[in-house]
Amino acid sequence: MTVVALSYGKNGAIKKCQANGHADFSKKGTDIVCAAITILIRTAMQVLSHTENVLLIADASARGTLSFSVEAKTESPETEAQLKCIGDFLRTGIKALTKEFPENVILMEE
Repeated sequence: MTVVALSYGKNGAIKKCQANGHADFSKKGTDIVCAAITILIRTAMQVLSHTENVLLIADASARGTLSFSVEAKTESPETEAQLKCIGDFLRTGIKALTKEFPENVILMEE
């Protein structure tokens, strides 16, 4: 089972995301649930890496673990809105996976 933990700052701005474990929907390397989780998180990381005014620290060093933390270098309404949008994107995508594959994905939110 994959556990995805999302942490938010004020107004729902994403602060941290961590995914651990394998979904066990099928064998490693061919698991569509793991692939879906990975693409959601990696897409969020790609967007954040091209977003001005944010510091992104990511870790994809081990199979079965993917995480990042992000913070605004300086506070601005635009940056806060972008971080909220990424938080909404991840929450929506992961929640959809938990509904479709409840035995394979757990979402924890702080």
